[in-house]
Amino acid sequence: MNKFLLIGLGNIGAEYELTRHNIGFDVLDTFAGKNAASFKADRLADVAEIRWKGKIFICIKPTTYMNLSGKAVKYWMDKEKIGIENILVIVDDLALPLEKIRLRRGGSDAGHNGLKSIQEHLGTDNFPKLRFGIGNNFPKGRQVDFVLGKWTSDEWPLVVKKVNSCVELIETYSQVGIEQTMNLYNKLTFSL
Repeated sequence: MNKFLLIGLGNIGAEYELTRHNIGFDVLDTFAGKNAASFKADRLADVAEIRWKGKIFICIKPTTYMNLSGKAVKYWMDKEKIGIENILVIVDDLALPLEKIRLRRGGSDAGHNGLKSIQEHLGTDNFPKLRFGIGNNFPKGRQVDFVLGKWTSDEWPLVVKKVNSCVELIETYSQVGIEQTMNLYNKLTFSL
């Protein structure tokens, strides 16, 4: 049975719920909800196990805070004996417009502290990432406020649509592999 480790990046605590930086948590919550699974507190992460079409997905939302995410990723990869090619990190991305998602086989952390931590713990940046575009519509010097801010009511319907597409992307990725999934999803532009 094929096993995958899905890592949603975010920060724990009610004050971070539904913020741009927590989109990784939101995607995994939606995936779990679709499959009637729930997260339980475990070592370094909230964890849910989902079985879907002959696949097992270990879904983790690290409870280490963003800049220590790598510790949780390494622990769960080792515990579940999942190879780097079968992980998928879901992360917010300022460099992508809100209308886009981007699946990549590898690539730099682009200044994202969660990705930086994972790279440090795995010793490589060559692991699959699903980047969820959050745009960069903020005044100079206000990046942190924007990233940690909640979605606006105008943005929210598009965010929900993209989150549901990310769940479909995860399913597609597990069935046909990363190349075909990148070809299907990276060209998409989301709109209402």
